[in-house]
Parts: sequence; C-alpha cells; structure tokens
Amino acid sequence: MTQSRRYTESSSKTEFFNERRGAPGDVHFHPDAPPPKITLLDYNASGVEQIDIHQPEDCIPYLDSESISWVDVGGLGGEEIWQRLKQVFNLHPLALEDIIHAPQRPKMEEYEDQIVVIARMVSLKQDGKSLMTEQISLVVGENYLLSVQEEPDYDCLEFVRERLQSSRSQLRKSSVDYLLYSLIDAIIDGFFPILEMYGELIEDLEAEVVTSPSPQTLERIYQIKRELLELRRAIWPQRDAINALIRDSSDLISHDVRLYLRDCYDHAVQVLDIVETYRELASSLTDIYLSSVSNRMNEVMKTLTIISSIFIPLTFIAGIYGMNFNTEESPLNMPELNWYWGYTATIGVMVIIAVGMIIFFWRRGWFKSFAAVRSNEQTSVKRRRD
Repeated sequence: MTQSRRYTESSSKTEFFNERRGAPGDVHFHPDAPPPKITLLDYNASGVEQIDIHQPEDCIPYLDSESISWVDVGGLGGEEIWQRLKQVFNLHPLALEDIIHAPQRPKMEEYEDQIVVIARMVSLKQDGKSLMTEQISLVVGENYLLSVQEEPDYDCLEFVRERLQSSRSQLRKSSVDYLLYSLIDAIIDGFFPILEMYGELIEDLEAEVVTSPSPQTLERIYQIKRELLELRRAIWPQRDAINALIRDSSDLISHDVRLYLRDCYDHAVQVLDIVETYRELASSLTDIYLSSVSNRMNEVMKTLTIISSIFIPLTFIAGIYGMNFNTEESPLNMPELNWYWGYTATIGVMVIIAVGMIIFFWRRGWFKSFAAVRSNEQTSVKRRRD
C-alpha cells in the first residue's frame, strides 16, 4: 500500500484540519500527505510535450508561452514546494487553503485572474468493492490549468491525456476553458461505472434478501446506503458548481464552452437521479429484508402450530391411558386396560385423529400458503427488476 493510500484511508484529515483551524488563509499540511508529483503537458494544434517537473519554477517558461499548459500535481504534502507553487501560479491564500485542506465541499470560486473549481472524483478501493472519493482542484488562468489531486497514483483523467495525443482532437485546437470542460466531463463520467456496480449489487441483494436473508445481508445493505449517501454528497454540490460556471461572467470561459458545460450539468443531474433511485431501492431492501424474515418466522410458527395441533389430542389420549387406574377396585377405572384389543384400538384412534387433522388443515389451505409466500416474494423481486 502506497503512502498516499495510507494517507487517504487511515488518517482523519477533517479532524486534523479542524484542530488547527486558524485565520482565513492559514494553511496546515498533513504530515502523512504524499509529496507533490508534478507533470506538465504543454500543447497546441501542432504538437504536445509532456515533462516531469522537479522544481516548480520550471513551469514559468511554459506559463508565459502562447500554448496551453496543463500542470497536474498529485499529492498535498511538502510545505516548501507548495509555497513555491503558490508564488509561481500566484495563488490566492484562500484558494491554497481550499486546495490543501481536503476534503472541501465542491464549489466554484472566482479570483482576479483565476477561476478555482473544487470537485470530487470517485473510484473503487483495491478490494474492488469499497468506494473511495478524492478531491481534485482545478485552477484556470489565461493559458494554463493547474489540477491538484490528493492521490498521485490514480485518477479518471487518462482519457483526456489520450485525446491530447491525437492531432485531430478538438482539445488540441481549443483554449484552456475547453480543457477545463474536458476534465469536468471526465470527472462526472467517472461516476457512471461506479453506479453500474451499485446497480448490480442491489440486484444481487434483492434476490438474497428473499431467498436467504441473514444479518450479513442487512450489514451489506447498510454499507451500500452509506456509500450512496457519500456519492450524493459528492455530486449534489458538484452540480451547483457546474451551474455556477455556466452563469459566471468571467472572460476565461467562452460562450461556446458554456454550452458544453450545460451537457456536464445534465450528466451531473442524471448521476444525481440515479443515486437517489438507488438510495430508495436500498431503503426498500431493508423493508424487504424485515418482511422476508417475518414471513420465514411465520412459516416456522405455522409449522410448529400444525405439529402441536396434531400431537395435542394424541398426547391427551396417551396421558389418560398412562394413569394406570386399578380396574379391580372399580369397573369405572379404565376397563380398556384389560381389553385384548385395547392397545391396537388406541393407536388406531390416534392415527385416525392425526390423519383427519392433516386433511382438515390441507383443505383449509395451510400447506399451500408455504409455497405461495415464497412464490409471491420471488415474483415481487422480478417485478422490481423489470
């Protein structure tokens, strides 16, 4: 497990920054945060150049050129390097605070000559089953875009990098605001594979809560509900941030790109609708689980009731003839005890009573109800899937 992975999974970043909260603009660096890894992609219509940056000052010649520079920084550690990055990109103290003190609520902030967008990316942990969210900060200037990620080893922006390598890509021929749109679009599209996974998990749980509900099933349902809530908290303000970019009057975003951002907004609304639908399904799974457990308990109680009802008269007869009264003292003291066919007749009466009660319960439909309950539950799950 990498250092950045340990930083994300084992450290309470929110508590760390809350304990050190000071005046606005004060920045505190988490001791376990990985040092920044800087990559620069400088491109125009004629070509693209990818450079690994070791000193923040190496970015300055590219920022002053007429080409578009995408500076990607992975990792929120290293106070000295970040102070130099602040000087190179002329970052406002409040903007730097939002970048370093992750996680922040997704939002859009406009400064004198920059636009800062705070967003959240989602991915799966190494086990492939647990959700992980990561803050990404986008700082847009006149001819450059600075992206800052918590995790240096993973993002959902590889598709954008591949597009930059194609000479026929619209991205290579457009300004920096189109790069901003492309990154936001990739971040929003990264939600859909995650939601597809949750859809499959919910379908599997629907069958499980009907056929074989267990406490582990209920635990998985609650885990999915918590993770869906986390997704909702990530996408809801992100939608508002995109809407703020559309309505913003900054010259850094052209009218044409605002039209593309509307498509991002529609995708964010779609993601939010799917999340809300899955949350309702997950909540209904709890009701189905409780209903299924209750039905199974009713089946068990009904079975025990039938068995008890059959054996109650048999036990009554056996109890009477187990008292062993002395017939020599009085002819009223169980004369059947000395009867030649007494035992056989008693057993026969018990069998007749048991068979009669079984026929009575069968005609009342008690035995059919067991299969009917299971069939109704499976039909309900099938209808919900359709």
